[in-house]
Amino acid sequence: MNREKTATEANDNMLVRASQGRGRAKVTHAVVVIFLEFFAWGLLTTPMLTVLRETFPQHTFLMNGLVHGVKGFLSFLSAPLIGALSDIWGRKSFLLMTVFFTCAPIPFMRISPWWYFALISVSGIFAVTFSVIFAYVADITEEHERSTAYGLVSATFAASLVTSPAIGAYLSAQYGDSLVVLLATVIAVLDIAFVFFVVPESLPDKMRLTSWGFPISWEQADPFASLRRVGKDSTVLLICVTVFLSYLPEAGQYSSFFLYLKQVTHTHTHTHTHTHTHTHTHTHTHTHTHTHTHTHQRQKW
Repeated sequence: MNREKTATEANDNMLVRASQGRGRAKVTHAVVVIFLEFFAWGLLTTPMLTVLRETFPQHTFLMNGLVHGVKGFLSFLSAPLIGALSDIWGRKSFLLMTVFFTCAPIPFMRISPWWYFALISVSGIFAVTFSVIFAYVADITEEHERSTAYGLVSATFAASLVTSPAIGAYLSAQYGDSLVVLLATVIAVLDIAFVFFVVPESLPDKMRLTSWGFPISWEQADPFASLRRVGKDSTVLLICVTVFLSYLPEAGQYSSFFLYLKQVTHTHTHTHTHTHTHTHTHTHTHTHTHTHTHTHQRQKW
């Protein structure tokens, strides 16, 4: 009986230590989480093209836009609720949940493409890692440090997306898409394990809204309430319009990027085939001419 009690206490202590993470919460924890998550997705740029082309040969880019549109809309609806709940129950549990559900579709790219695209769409409900990460950073930084910390997180996000597609394309060309998907899955699992075992909670119990006796309200969870409040402050409205106009061409560029890659790879393949055919024809003609000339000379002799 004592042994069972000791084992149970040991397991409970291990779970408590895992939930609390290691050391104090730092911006480094947020940076690592963001880098691993988006590096894993960046590796899948080339395999994504293949799966889209094979699954939706007639409506490749229409379906790509539809899937990511549904994901973005669901993220818009769920972000305020997740943010409000993280103020009550802490950041780490929701950070773990968002990373897990965002990365969950990755292995299904090789298992079942239809499940892969379905899970990407549904994962939008929890695909708000950036919102939780920014709240995490805000908890552990002073006001004068916050802009620098946000910039570091954004720069890490950009660095992961700049480096990973090239690495993924190289590995895909050398070893195939299956290896790239496997590598992305391993990195995603490492990210989840890092959040669970290493990342500490940034919001102490005494700082949570429940300790103040504030219950969550529907207004906090309503995504349209934020939009209504935007119009009441001209400065906030201008900032929102600026952000919207800044991200609009970026979203269009991202959508056109896949079409550009398809055109480039198709042109390269077509040119290579044409050159090979031309060379083969030229060689065949040269051989035929040489043989004909040699035969004519022998007959004349």
